[in-house]
Amino acid sequence: MKIPAFIKDSVFSEEYAVKDGFLQHLGPRLKIILAFLLIFGVLMTKSLSVLGCLYLSCLALAIASKINLGYFLKRTLLFMPLFTVMVAAPAFLYGDRAGAVFLILRVTTSVSFVLLLSLVTRQSALLKGLRGLGVPLVFVMTIGMCYRYIYLFAGIIEKTLLAVKSRIGEVRLHYEKRRKITSWNIATLWQRSLQLNTEVYQAMLSRGYTGEPKTLDG
Repeated sequence: MKIPAFIKDSVFSEEYAVKDGFLQHLGPRLKIILAFLLIFGVLMTKSLSVLGCLYLSCLALAIASKINLGYFLKRTLLFMPLFTVMVAAPAFLYGDRAGAVFLILRVTTSVSFVLLLSLVTRQSALLKGLRGLGVPLVFVMTIGMCYRYIYLFAGIIEKTLLAVKSRIGEVRLHYEKRRKITSWNIATLWQRSLQLNTEVYQAMLSRGYTGEPKTLDG
């Protein structure tokens, strides 16, 4: 699976949010609070066994919410920050393997809880839940716009890669040629993002935006 399509399927799919699972029956605010408390516990614990139990509880919640375990584990590994593995690598080399394992497991568990929350909650319900917990409206609006932008640009990247492949087929290009194509695509995506940013802001101004975000329910 191509990386852009994989990201779209991992982050934006609402397939599991509509299933009849355990977490799906909870309100969005309750799920956000629960996820926050569990992540807080992950960050505060200094016990590897407790951390392991928290990770297993995340997997148990995923199964109880009718999420395919293989699907969930692949998405967790995708979103585990690469810099964590890089930071932990010296510890493996110089003997502090327990500390390295603890760091990797802590990040993996935290990411797993965040991913679980996003899978079992519709994006609109998640934003409404954040607003219901007192998160300022401007932050909720910014998060919602970022969410849509990521989805949009993941689609653009996916279509661009398909267009390039349709023109060159299975021909293996020289490194210099591949570098030029990649550079051109990055520059084009950057230019399109700036253009879209301007167009969206102008559209907001034309609809009466004055710096204070508004919602449909006032």
